[in-house]
Amino acid sequence: PTSMHVGSGSDGTEDSDSSAEREQTNSSESDGNIPKRTRLTRASLRLSQSSQGKLNVVPFLPPAHVDTPDVKQDESPPLTPTGNAPSSESELDISSPNVSHDESLAKDPALRDSDKDLSHRPKRRRCHETYNFNMKCPTPGCNSLGHLTGKHERHFAVSGCPLYHNLSADECKVKATTREKHEEEAKVQEESNRHATRHQTPTSRQTRYKEQVTEMRKGRNSGLSKEQKEKYMEHRQNHGNTREPLLENITSEYDLELFRKAQARASEDLERLRIQGQITEGSNMIKTILFGRYELDTWYHSPYPEEYARLGRLYVCEFCLKYMKSQTILRRHMAKCVWKHPPGDEVYRKGAISVFEVDGKKNKIYCQNLCLLAKLFLDHKTLYYDVEPFLFYVMTEADNTGCHLVGYFSKEKNSFLNYNVSCILTMPQYMRQGYGKMLIDFSYLLSKVEEKVGSPERPLSDLGLISYRSYWKEVLLRYMYNFQGKEISIKEISQETAVNPVDIVSTLQSLQMLKYWKGKHLVLKRQDLIDEWKSKETKRGSNNKTIDPSSLKWTPPKGT
Repeated sequence: PTSMHVGSGSDGTEDSDSSAEREQTNSSESDGNIPKRTRLTRASLRLSQSSQGKLNVVPFLPPAHVDTPDVKQDESPPLTPTGNAPSSESELDISSPNVSHDESLAKDPALRDSDKDLSHRPKRRRCHETYNFNMKCPTPGCNSLGHLTGKHERHFAVSGCPLYHNLSADECKVKATTREKHEEEAKVQEESNRHATRHQTPTSRQTRYKEQVTEMRKGRNSGLSKEQKEKYMEHRQNHGNTREPLLENITSEYDLELFRKAQARASEDLERLRIQGQITEGSNMIKTILFGRYELDTWYHSPYPEEYARLGRLYVCEFCLKYMKSQTILRRHMAKCVWKHPPGDEVYRKGAISVFEVDGKKNKIYCQNLCLLAKLFLDHKTLYYDVEPFLFYVMTEADNTGCHLVGYFSKEKNSFLNYNVSCILTMPQYMRQGYGKMLIDFSYLLSKVEEKVGSPERPLSDLGLISYRSYWKEVLLRYMYNFQGKEISIKEISQETAVNPVDIVSTLQSLQMLKYWKGKHLVLKRQDLIDEWKSKETKRGSNNKTIDPSSLKWTPPKGT
């Protein structure tokens, strides 16, 4: 699947369809003086002709040489057709979005002749290290001075705000100095132990450090006193979510320091991305969404329209997946929304769990909204709008109010590589409850009905890879438990389970069950792993969430 990039283009008016640059040379050119260049746009030509009846050439000066303290200027730079600040003067092109700069020059001989010597013009560098002083930290009462890492003079996000973390700028600098000192000591120690043997006993220094950590961690579960609880509650009532909760005495000083170090490192990584230009101050990103009775924190950026993304909080109907700007609009929508389940055909039902097959061509808006919602929790997803070649299998859990979205996976109608999953997601409120494994199992059940061998499309997200590894391990151990023969074939396992042979081999290797001996590959039946799996299966009992093949009412779509 391909991604669609939506950028903000020109307005397409006549005043912004081309630009021109003129050059004038002084009479003293023979003395070695540099020619004076001027820039003239069609809009300024018309203004000059209408006001004075003749053509006036207005000199163009770079912004660095303009000194007009009495005139209030707009501090925001002009935008390029992609919506970003221009990196050089050559990007300040106001040509039509459908015509390149070279084409516009070719059409006008005067423009082509005047731009012959523009290659000699020095380009201005774009510096990402400059701060935008119009930006402010969103934490109430913060003046944007200092940084959690102790290495920067200003900050513009909560992740780098000392006040949000209940610290001062000076305290952050002291902590940064202490961390650097410890890191230098660790490097020296690592350098001295570089040539140590692999099985060497711990040094006296390591032993003392271990004892010290054990001693510091002894009182971490002692609990809070009454005064401390009152202090923490008062802090929460006064500041709410605008400040980090007080963390002292909740755990040991050693663990708290590890947490602070991780916070500072994450803040430093974000600051480095900002300096490199990959993150901009004030970039539009939805922080939270209200989805049914849940308020969910988002993980990644999703390309919702700008007027919605800049709000930071989105309100989504959990049945039709339409997104709105406010609680009032959502309440009015829910009062008249007739949807109580996803569109399409219900192909599976057992108890409260149902799966609906939704065609991206027949229900385009719903599938697009589903993809935009999924991108908030997936890093590698690139499909947003081109949903017509895909089928979406949406899993829901029903109660007396309707069928609530649990998760989904998408699948190409005609996959050349026999991928049975293009994108898979379990909603955050249903994670770690077995629903992800049910979705994976359902995708392989469809492959069995189609009499095909399936595999998920790569690359897999981190959570997706963990889920698939766990599923493949369970499938193989179950097969080994029921297998009674002496010779086993990877091909037979693949045909029975619908799992791709490549995935089977990689899983056997990770379980150390595949060996090469005397020119042959041997599959080792590790009884310890099988017994461990069987004991876990017994503990789960009847509450285990599994897919029942007899509850599937589905035939493969035509043409697949």
